[in-house]
Amino acid sequence: MVGLLTPPLGVLYTSSVKTIQQRLNNIGGQIDGVKKMVDEEKDCVQVLTQLKAIKSAIGSVMDTVVEDQFETCMKSLKVEDRALLIKIKDYVKSN
Repeated sequence: MVGLLTPPLGVLYTSSVKTIQQRLNNIGGQIDGVKKMVDEEKDCVQVLTQLKAIKSAIGSVMDTVVEDQFETCMKSLKVEDRALLIKIKDYVKSN
């Protein structure tokens, strides 16, 4: 697990923030590329292939955020909200 820095008031900071931001920037670039493909009326199989890659990349970022920040986030939540977060984590891991 990536080392966590001390979060103020439940705000989460990890040493992986730059990595996550870079991955999100990459995903943004992929989305821009798909928009261009649609504008140019490219083959739907090519568009769907790129959309599947984007979906996978987003899932990977979600997994990273859940794994890196789950425990710290749990500590900052009210007891009744913890069950919801556990359900969200299970959902993210299963999809």
